[in-house]
Amino acid sequence: MKNILRIFAVVVLLTVLSVPSAQAGNDERRGTAGASELLINPWARSTGWGGVNISNVRGLDAMFGNVAGLAFIENIEVAYTNTFLYGGKSGLVSAASINTFGLGIRVFDAGVIGVYVMSMGFGDIDITTENSPELHTNGTFSPSYMNINVAYAHSFTRSIHGGAVLKVVTESTDNVSGSGFGIDAGIQYVTGENDELKFGISLKNWGPSMSFDGSGLSLQMDLNGNDFTVETRRGEMELPTCLNIGLSYDFLFDKWDQRLTIAGAFTSNAFLRDNYTLGLEYSLLKKFQLRAGYIFQEGMWGSSSATASNGICAGASIDIPFTKDEKTGLTIDYSYRAAQHLKGTHTIGASFRF
Repeated sequence: MKNILRIFAVVVLLTVLSVPSAQAGNDERRGTAGASELLINPWARSTGWGGVNISNVRGLDAMFGNVAGLAFIENIEVAYTNTFLYGGKSGLVSAASINTFGLGIRVFDAGVIGVYVMSMGFGDIDITTENSPELHTNGTFSPSYMNINVAYAHSFTRSIHGGAVLKVVTESTDNVSGSGFGIDAGIQYVTGENDELKFGISLKNWGPSMSFDGSGLSLQMDLNGNDFTVETRRGEMELPTCLNIGLSYDFLFDKWDQRLTIAGAFTSNAFLRDNYTLGLEYSLLKKFQLRAGYIFQEGMWGSSSATASNGICAGASIDIPFTKDEKTGLTIDYSYRAAQHLKGTHTIGASFRF
């Protein structure tokens, strides 16, 4: 009973914290948040159906979608993914790519600790100035984004699971950098004779504002033969807070151990339009999975589209067990996400459990 009361307390806390964000999610604030890379899901398995698995995400993927699912790691899990964002080197964004490494370890009977690092790079970009706007004449610079996430998830009962993530985000170029930190929290509830019905809720990127500093914010000026250094006034940016709610149901078939999962999710964004996602996942013999999803956002097909990553997404996974009990094995995942006005995003990853 005490555990259940704790879970209800977490739900109330998440709801209270998310109310200002939900009310603030309008077009007037669109594009004013910082660290928008925190909204990019780097994991191949969950992006294959649009991150709709808020209620049933499992393993290291859960540290992005709903950290409560991290509690289902049985022993140790290691994963790596590479994402070619909007076509990667051949896309409109030159050499945009994301590399992600994650590690999860069960430390208690009911508790799991996880960590993942996401590094985002854009390749070399030409430097242009007001006095020299030509390309390929002033050298290049290489922006880089990185966020480090440390998580803990706990199974309070067989049906109720929860967790939290502490994240540190940094963005830098050769002469300007900024940093900030935020918190994610989430819960999952599992019920049914065969645990076929699942519900999940998560709050992401809640934390203080971040700002930038560095020599790139200063400007050298000449006034009446005297040199002056003018400092640009720094502005603060809030993190892209969002609230996710998801529901899923598993249709189970004895023949060939088949499963068909239908899932839906709603995302309330503080600085973007809200998202609605529907997804399907088919599993055969617990070794092969195919999944697809569709992300809908108001105005996504018009000139006022707020984000690029919406529409159709699809993916697949194959599990290769190394032992008879299948507790040790390798899983390979792939996903594709369509993008408005840009080339699609490809993600491939591998996870090893032992």
